[in-house]
Amino acid sequence: MSKATKRKHVVKEVLLDYVQPSENQRIVRVLGSPGNNLHEVETADGDRFLASMPTKFRKNIWIKRGDFVIVDPIAEGEKVKAEITFIIYKDHQRLLQKEGLWPLGFNKDGAENPELEKESNKGAESQNSKGDKSGSEEDDSEDDSDLFVNTNRVYYEDSEEESESEEEEAKE
Repeated sequence: MSKATKRKHVVKEVLLDYVQPSENQRIVRVLGSPGNNLHEVETADGDRFLASMPTKFRKNIWIKRGDFVIVDPIAEGEKVKAEITFIIYKDHQRLLQKEGLWPLGFNKDGAENPELEKESNKGAESQNSKGDKSGSEEDDSEDDSDLFVNTNRVYYEDSEEESESEEEEAKE
């Protein structure tokens, strides 16, 4: 089988198949890649360990910090304790959440049911849209939360209060 054909089949498998984790498999979040096809991952409980990328995914499928994967444990591993078996994309993640197979530790703000959270957010948005329009336009122009965030870069946030107090000290 040629490399192009192999790549086509691997990509098709990852994008179109929906895999449910078995009893011994776990869903984990990728924290980074130290190299040599190893990825540092974290479970929903907060355990961190290394997972290896199998050869069929190498140079065919790319994962980055913040992505979710399904891993098989490796019994004899000391540092490398698992092997990646499947990469989870957003549509697959939603399906696992609907089926109740998604770990609660990975839900944002610790919400138990993300669907209920979305509905409550829609209700709050509709109430805000009925309110004063002039105030919301000013807030939208200053709010950068809807901008693209590169998950491959570590972002350090400086508060405005600290920078203002530093400027005042410099003036004195």
